[in-house]
Amino acid sequence: MATRQNIFDYIANNYAATPVYTFKSFPHYAVLKTPQNKWFALVMNVSQEKLGLSGTDEIDVIDLKVDPDLAGILRQKPGYLPAYHMNKEHWLTIVLNDQTDTKTLYQLIDDSYNLVG
Repeated sequence: MATRQNIFDYIANNYAATPVYTFKSFPHYAVLKTPQNKWFALVMNVSQEKLGLSGTDEIDVIDLKVDPDLAGILRQKPGYLPAYHMNKEHWLTIVLNDQTDTKTLYQLIDDSYNLVG
């Protein structure tokens, strides 16, 4: 299962980046930035209904920058949604749960880092 902590550990080990909590109104929203201070990931807890999903529970998600063509393909799969809080053409929201493929998630994190860098 992909969790916030798994993601933070992966990013710290591979990119020496640590979460920054910049939103006072949303204290659990974590931004991850490149050394050039560009966002490459945003980890959030968002209500399912705000994501167009059924239910009202808050779930953890990550927004990553992706190639627009890849985003279109991934959105056809469960757990991949149009970006919440970011440009929907260039960013993708991924639900973090027990069905999230960690290997794919880490590859997408790598891609996002490289796209913004």
